[in-house]
Amino acid sequence: MLDRLEALEGEHREVEARLSDPEVAADMKRFVELSRRYSELNDIVAVGQRLRTATEDLEVLQEFLAEAAQDEKAALRDEAQQAEADIEQAEQELRLLLLPKDPNDGRNVIMEIRGAEGGEEANLFARDLFEMYKAYAAEQGWTFELMGAQNSDLGGFSNVTFSLKGDSVWTRMKFEAGPHRVQRVPETESQGRVHTSSATVSVLPEADEVDVDIDPNDLQIDTYRSSGAGGQHVNTTDSAVRMTHVPTGLVVSMQDEKSQLQNRARALVVLRSRLLQLEQDKQRLEASAARKDQIGGGGRSEKIRTYNFKENRVTDHRIGLTIYKLDKVLAGDLDDVSNAMVLDERTRQLQEEVGGERPSS
Repeated sequence: MLDRLEALEGEHREVEARLSDPEVAADMKRFVELSRRYSELNDIVAVGQRLRTATEDLEVLQEFLAEAAQDEKAALRDEAQQAEADIEQAEQELRLLLLPKDPNDGRNVIMEIRGAEGGEEANLFARDLFEMYKAYAAEQGWTFELMGAQNSDLGGFSNVTFSLKGDSVWTRMKFEAGPHRVQRVPETESQGRVHTSSATVSVLPEADEVDVDIDPNDLQIDTYRSSGAGGQHVNTTDSAVRMTHVPTGLVVSMQDEKSQLQNRARALVVLRSRLLQLEQDKQRLEASAARKDQIGGGGRSEKIRTYNFKENRVTDHRIGLTIYKLDKVLAGDLDDVSNAMVLDERTRQLQEEVGGERPSS
């Protein structure tokens, strides 16, 4: 562990020096990449320093124990045990920090929720999910920004787009991507029968301008009159924007802002993030297949999570987690689910590291 740490400390010094290079500072994309790596290495170096200190303390205490009088040994043993505990804790933290990084860790996210199967009930459920994430963002101290929404007839969302900014946003919210299923008696149901509906959630890593270079000539931009709620001004001017990226066929529509320029700016942010995800998907699998893996078809049988109102139950089918606090989850108390997903990912990564062929450090 210490040998591997020494190499990373060397990289830390090298990255620090390169960040001071005027040529690197002039290349914004490279500068951003190195800044992210420097931040990662800072955490590793800090924990590594604790490991070194505890290791040195233990060595000194063991020397003292060998020569100490009998009445001094009990206190020295207690100190040695504490040093051993500190070493174990630091090594565990280092193992987690040295796991393969998600390329999007540290990024903010753009989320899209769409009512899927179940008609108007699916749209109402989409609003419930929207309110759940908004409340969770407030609990986490994240910045929430509504980017665009299309209201449905009974007050739900046929689709809604928003951004979340803050620490560990991607790390936690990436697990929300996929079809969500709800089982409850709809407001429109007069016979009291339970219906099953679904909404799909997409989680996009927010792209910086340096991440994705969009040629303006590749964009087809159409303006039109906004529809739905929004006030007299919104509905009587051509402020809504439909932006099409011709090479990929990706389309983003924005109509919530009164200003056409504001809607263009928001559409460009979403488009840039979709293009970043598209490029990342291509590096793993075919882009279309990866996209379908995330949002699925929205059918009732495809789901990552089920929300059962009668039993006050939430079940995440990926890790077999079931908790009976649906009311609290919908109010924004997502930590039990989120922590379980993060722990499952880290546990699997650690198992792969142990079972792999990495050289021991």
